[in-house]
Amino acid sequence: MIEGSKSFSKDFMKRHNIPTARYESFSDFESAKEYVLATYKGGDLVIKASGIAAGKGVIIPETIEEAVAALSDIMVSKEFGSAGDVVVIEERLIGEEVSVLAVTDGYTIVPFPGAQDHKRIFEGDLGPNTGGMGAYAPAPIYTETLQKETLERILQPTVDGLRREGIPFVGCLYAGLMITSEGPKVIEFNCRFGDPETQAVIPLVDGDLASLFLAAAEGHLDSVDFKFKTGVSSATVVLASGGYPGTYKKGDSISLDGISDDIVVFHAGTKYSGGSLTTNGGRVLAVTAVDVSLESAIKSAVDAAGKVSFEGAQYRRDIGHRALKLIKDKKSVGLTYADAGVSVDAGNLLVQKIKAAVKSTSRPGADAVIGGFGGVFDLKAAGYPSDTLLVSGTDGVGTKLKIAHSTGKHDTIGIDLVAMSVNDVLVQGAEPLFFLDYYACSKLEVDVARNVVAGIADGCKQSGCALIGGETAEMPGMYAPGDYDLAGFVVGAVARENLLPRLDQIDPDTDVLIGLASSGVHSNGFSLVRRIVDASGLDYASQCPWDPSVSLGEALLTPTRIYVKELLPILRHGSVKALSHITGGGFIDNIPRCLPDGVGAELDVTAWELPPVFKWLKAHGNVAARELARTFNCGIGMVLVVDRANAAAVSDLAQAAGSVAIPMGRLTRVAATVAEENRVSIPNVDALWA
Repeated sequence: MIEGSKSFSKDFMKRHNIPTARYESFSDFESAKEYVLATYKGGDLVIKASGIAAGKGVIIPETIEEAVAALSDIMVSKEFGSAGDVVVIEERLIGEEVSVLAVTDGYTIVPFPGAQDHKRIFEGDLGPNTGGMGAYAPAPIYTETLQKETLERILQPTVDGLRREGIPFVGCLYAGLMITSEGPKVIEFNCRFGDPETQAVIPLVDGDLASLFLAAAEGHLDSVDFKFKTGVSSATVVLASGGYPGTYKKGDSISLDGISDDIVVFHAGTKYSGGSLTTNGGRVLAVTAVDVSLESAIKSAVDAAGKVSFEGAQYRRDIGHRALKLIKDKKSVGLTYADAGVSVDAGNLLVQKIKAAVKSTSRPGADAVIGGFGGVFDLKAAGYPSDTLLVSGTDGVGTKLKIAHSTGKHDTIGIDLVAMSVNDVLVQGAEPLFFLDYYACSKLEVDVARNVVAGIADGCKQSGCALIGGETAEMPGMYAPGDYDLAGFVVGAVARENLLPRLDQIDPDTDVLIGLASSGVHSNGFSLVRRIVDASGLDYASQCPWDPSVSLGEALLTPTRIYVKELLPILRHGSVKALSHITGGGFIDNIPRCLPDGVGAELDVTAWELPPVFKWLKAHGNVAARELARTFNCGIGMVLVVDRANAAAVSDLAQAAGSVAIPMGRLTRVAATVAEENRVSIPNVDALWA
């Protein structure tokens, strides 16, 4: 299916976060036509018949008329038969193509050197497409860094994904890749060796190929030390019949006189009959040479092709021209920043793609325009008096990022980043004013980063603060391919007399605790969450045990709740003496942070029900109740300290803001010498959360 249905293949890659072009699938001509008319911008789409179409079902239209005509040929005229029942329309990737063959036993993968082929019939990459007129390996553009990235982000997730979906694959997996500015992306998969790339890579094998195949079939590839020749290159030139890829004749006599023994001849469209070798197909045969340099291998292969004789024979003499130019340019230009793995162009493109999202966060005091060296906020324009304090905060998202990486869902993690910082400055009584982000990665994937920043912008809008700047850092070697990390920085403002906590006003005889519900796990404790998921036997694509409507990964990625809009009216009321943001450390460690010495808290966990996600984590991780309360928010993300006489008014204000105030406990007196971890008591928690 991964080769036989492009629609299945694209959906599979989406499910397993395998980088590929954005796409849509259609089984109805009118719907496909409407989509093309609405989205086509000139040369930016590729139209593919979903089924197997003998290598001819891919059209790259240069005009909208060509696009519609291609859809009609495939879906209405049935030019490719049932292969065109479904079409895939995807973005056109820009870059160079590389073919990677790999043998797998369903677990272990042995990749072959990357190869590049030439599809066009004529020199200069002109004329109609063919099955391939030549190839060379290893492709200079396919660097060691790209090889590692391809194995980790494409080949291994593909083999693992097929196995997990109940269709384990054993054999040769062919990945057709486009090397884009964002790294390798999959164009297509085949479940076989590809022609003519195979003719170029097989002569590079340094060992027994049959032993590799046997180990794959028997399931012990990890025990085979398989190698390829180093310090050499190979080149393959295909000879085709006259008229190919159109109409051609068969039966012409073939002469191979003069070809040296070190040239490998691969037969394809040939026939041996009556003591004579004759043509019997479009692409007749291929000649492959191996030499110490790509340039010399190409020359030997082209020379050998010239010694093959049959009527109308045609072949290309410029095989490898792109690679030779690349090698020449590198020698003349020297190393560039891009050679080191950092793309300035990708960074500039990201800035352009996120400007609108950033601009949407503008507010009085900031225009939210990015691109300069610094961001400016005007306190006077925001209406703040001279006796105003600035409150700053910084935070990250922790290992919740690992789940975003695993699921390929990056559009909400930015909300978490904003929430963790703005909730912290809110605890000081401050209104968040502006936010900056830091995005670090191995290789900048513009679309991933754009989705992350879109989430950051969403979080800023929820917080009423402006996104006034940020930094994007590409650091090859510091992070694994596909990984990124985030940090956020926020500045808020509060009038001096409104700064929290008001420690001198806190009274354990009269003050109570009011909780505001969390949205889920928020962004703390995910190292434990991930360990529990691993132990449960589930993965992030599994159905969520407590919410069957979503996957486990989607449920755990529920963004952290931002409390700004519901808390600011309550803070302006003046009734709140202290706030505690329940992050890492849970109730046990966070509530004492806002209390004076000698004051503790007693929680009443009968006041709210432990949410299902925490029940599941407790049960499957065998987590003790108090440990749960010291690790997670357990359903309460923000705790308010108020006088009992003001509790009803605070509850009314919370309800007016669309929230629910939970009376969750009271303050108590404790000895000044009591250990910090004992300042919060939770009576009967073991029984109540059993």
